[in-house]
Amino acid sequence: MTAVLSAEGTGTPPVLPDSRRAGRSRRPRPARSRAGLLPYLLLVPALAALGAGLGYPMVRLVVMSTQEFGLRQQFGAPAPYVGLDNFAEIFGDPYFWDVLRRSLVFCALNVVLTLVLGTLVAQLLARLGTVMRTGLSVALLFAWATPALTATIVWQWIFDARYGVVNWLLTRLGGDFEGHSWLSQPLSFFFVGTLIVVWMGVPFVAFTLYAGMTQIPNEVMEAAAIDGAGAWARFRDVTWPALKPLFIVLAALSTVWDLRVFTQIFVLQQAGGITRETNTLGVYAYRTSAGNDFGLGAAIALVMVGITLLATLFHLRQMFRQEEV
Repeated sequence: MTAVLSAEGTGTPPVLPDSRRAGRSRRPRPARSRAGLLPYLLLVPALAALGAGLGYPMVRLVVMSTQEFGLRQQFGAPAPYVGLDNFAEIFGDPYFWDVLRRSLVFCALNVVLTLVLGTLVAQLLARLGTVMRTGLSVALLFAWATPALTATIVWQWIFDARYGVVNWLLTRLGGDFEGHSWLSQPLSFFFVGTLIVVWMGVPFVAFTLYAGMTQIPNEVMEAAAIDGAGAWARFRDVTWPALKPLFIVLAALSTVWDLRVFTQIFVLQQAGGITRETNTLGVYAYRTSAGNDFGLGAAIALVMVGITLLATLFHLRQMFRQEEV
């Protein structure tokens, strides 16, 4: 008590005993704990909707992958439980590994081309005037908004063997492309498929990176230019470090999207592609299920889901590491 009175007499803040300080520090903790739970409570409706929309199909897929599920089971016959036999069958099939390798290479090529071309288009948007930038943005928006089925059919006609404008133009330029079938050979088939996938993916990457570039202060870019840094040096030393987290997110999204490409490959196969030599994982799972082997198709689909999750976790880990730097 004397220590408290002497402190008041000198004008300095009173020093409370340890017991009173400890008691005061404990009082607001319940309020903080309740506030800490609020973000998680707000996530409950979204998680419930996500679980209702994806939970049951995923559980059904897992169950079906452990069963012998064929045509009879579609009409109510009980599905025999086979454990991991479906996975053992696909892992023991050399053709499955060919499809997996083909899908991974196709995905990696698409992701790299989409990011590189999207970055170049974003740089172009940043350098164009208002009128030209608006026109290019509208064109990119139309390409991005076009449904995958519509875009694939349009490109299919562009590369058509008899009426396609590509063959007509190359023939007029002196090439021997009269009646050339772009879809009958796996290499040219995937060239057309890559063209469609990248064409549809570049606008999103370009818009996202351009939005990020607008947040970099002009003074920083002007200072780098005054110091003699060229366009590549400014991108390497200024733009890339500032937008690296954005590049990681775009790479993750592009990987997920391009790994599960289905419409483009399936429609091109229907237009004349060689099915067995051009199957990717998504199309292979569909065709296996369409052959009344739903258990095996479910196992292939689960493998694709697992690869997608691993790729997503890898990119998330890179993003968290970037935030810690």
